[in-house]
Amino acid sequence: MRALLASAALLLLSTAAQPQTQSLLVDLELVLAVDVSSSVDQRESLLQRGGYVRAFADPRIADAIKNGQHGRIAVTYLEWSRFGLWYNVTPWRVIASAADAAAYARELDNSVITSGVGTSISGAIAIASELFEQNGFEARRRVIDVTGDGPNSNGRNVTLARDQAVAAGIVINGVAINDRDITWFSLRDLDVYYEECVVGGPGAFVVAVDGFASFAEAILRKLILEIADASPPAIERFGPATVIPVQMLGAPRPRKYGPTCTIGEEMLRMDQMGFPPGTPFR
Repeated sequence: MRALLASAALLLLSTAAQPQTQSLLVDLELVLAVDVSSSVDQRESLLQRGGYVRAFADPRIADAIKNGQHGRIAVTYLEWSRFGLWYNVTPWRVIASAADAAAYARELDNSVITSGVGTSISGAIAIASELFEQNGFEARRRVIDVTGDGPNSNGRNVTLARDQAVAAGIVINGVAINDRDITWFSLRDLDVYYEECVVGGPGAFVVAVDGFASFAEAILRKLILEIADASPPAIERFGPATVIPVQMLGAPRPRKYGPTCTIGEEMLRMDQMGFPPGTPFR
């Protein structure tokens, strides 16, 4: 009898010692990964951050969240530049009401904007993927939202990082800020590069923006689409921005940037060799 009681006591102690944690159910786990490399100047950084601040302060964001099954999402904000250089501006936050969204907008508005040199979209995707691990949430949808104004030129190949994330069940959407200035670190059709090389997963899409001035409106539309899980079935134009639904990987169509998508790395090499912007690639 004593042995039986001792065994029962040990079992109770063992059970009590184990953490009884349960992930909070949300409709969406969203990582906002924002480019702060040297191609993004101070004014553009302010426009970028301000776009997210204005979006979360907009009541339409809270309305979209309320319509979800659980009525809440989890979001974190990441700034990145070259490989290994990133800063988690906000930890994971739960947004379930207009008050939560407004508080998050204020938190973003009051947080320091970082900066760095180099552009590693692949590094941003890798770090963002890790942020989903043991974050205390469980959702049917996990989304990385990459915002940038140039192609990957640093770190591992961007398509490898994308494919690894997609294989793990993560959707990657993008906001591509097309640049009309001719430099070695920008593309006039960055949205095409994002479509072919960066985004992926079921329902993935790219928002193409011409310059930073129209950024806020584009961010609001993008967030509403992501929260509502309603990627457009066809190209959608609103104001100065365009939402482009992305074909699934392997779709039989010509690819401008090829299967390895190394245009950014080639541009960096040409710049380091001293060639002026616009020189044909050798």
